[in-house]
Amino acid sequence: MTDRDDELRRKLGWTGPEETDFEPSSREPEPTPPPRPPAPPRPPVEFPAPEPPAEPSTAFRDTQPFTEADRAVGGFRPPQSPYGPPPGSARDTGPLTAGGRPDPGPWGPQQPVRQPPRPPQRPGPPPQPGQPPVGQWPAPEQRPPGSFAERIRADELVPARRAAPTRGWRLALYRASFGLINVGPGPEEVRQAELEAQIRSGLRGHYKVGVMGKGGVGKTTVSASVGSVFAELRQDDRVVAIDADTAFGKLGSRVDPRAQGSYWELASDQHLETFADVRSRVGNNAAGLFVLAGEGTPARRRVLDPAIYREATSRLDRHFTISIIDCSSTMDSPVTQEVLRDLDALIVVSSPWVDGAAAAGQTLDWLAARGLTSLLQRTVIVLNDSDGHADKRTRSILAQQFSSQGQRVIEVPFDGHLRPGGVISGTAEMSTATRRRFLEIAAALAEHFPTHDDRSRDRF
Repeated sequence: MTDRDDELRRKLGWTGPEETDFEPSSREPEPTPPPRPPAPPRPPVEFPAPEPPAEPSTAFRDTQPFTEADRAVGGFRPPQSPYGPPPGSARDTGPLTAGGRPDPGPWGPQQPVRQPPRPPQRPGPPPQPGQPPVGQWPAPEQRPPGSFAERIRADELVPARRAAPTRGWRLALYRASFGLINVGPGPEEVRQAELEAQIRSGLRGHYKVGVMGKGGVGKTTVSASVGSVFAELRQDDRVVAIDADTAFGKLGSRVDPRAQGSYWELASDQHLETFADVRSRVGNNAAGLFVLAGEGTPARRRVLDPAIYREATSRLDRHFTISIIDCSSTMDSPVTQEVLRDLDALIVVSSPWVDGAAAAGQTLDWLAARGLTSLLQRTVIVLNDSDGHADKRTRSILAQQFSSQGQRVIEVPFDGHLRPGGVISGTAEMSTATRRRFLEIAAALAEHFPTHDDRSRDRF
């Protein structure tokens, strides 16, 4: 081995045993294998013809239409996958931060792709009112105003309780089962509840109801009964019945025979400032109906005139909301004409006989002749069977004749508790049918309750 070989071994770091000179082996050489015969030639391989590419599935088909930019680059656009970009593709990671630049990856920084210039676009039509401009997203829906507490409604979360029945077999079953079986009120009870709700409806200002009719038809009884219904069901309002019958009216004796005051005491007293002062001049019954009685003593006969009536009622209007005025049977009297000046509704009482119906018809004609057509639209006809001898056929014919003229007609049956006279202390002593009819009368009047104070009135 030469010095050059040693130097080469040192450069390569070889530390193995040194090579020795080749010495021929004493073994005999292995015999050379005979050559293989040549392989026969193989037949040529035939490859099948290539099949045409299959139509891509509609699930992966690019549904975006070609744009002018796609045509500018040759009409080719790579298909878009519904599952997002392929792994490893370049993504927009946002602007660079101050901390440093992102890693350019193993292939170095990527060159920005040049986008072909877009052709100028024609201006589109102006946006319609209420639509966002072209190229802008619509504004997000604004949340409706109001807090979360206002949206939580107790009537939608708490189930409504069925009202308990008050009469008939429904009430007997409810009591026998100790309240476990409640079939609810019947149709008559539901209708009565609707009438009472109508009577309790909102009222602004004052409401005056006049009661007119021929003598002996039960005009005073109807006045006291309707006033008692309003007083019982509208306890937040004060209701007064006023006797404006100049022919010895008996309204005071049907409501409170002990009433001491009258028009003249009420009009002459200059110190009536509070309700307690007025209270000493009027009477009242058990239902809460107050009454201003007329002149009941023949020994000191004083004729009521329009001035006294106006002064007395103007003082009552300061403390009472509803007034039931029992008018005279003489329609041409000055007091009756003064009453008609500021009435909001009217009740015309008729007996279920020909003479009483004829008098009621004359009253309606008299009102129509004086142009009080709006008051006629708020008029209720009451067919009062005061003696219990009315013929059913006659009542039905009269009711049909009045109804054909557009009037509201209500029939009041005979009630033995109201016939003998005496004090009408409320509706509890009436029969069920009679009380129901008076509820219907009061509800028909309540349909015309004013909703604002400055309402117009019919005047001559």
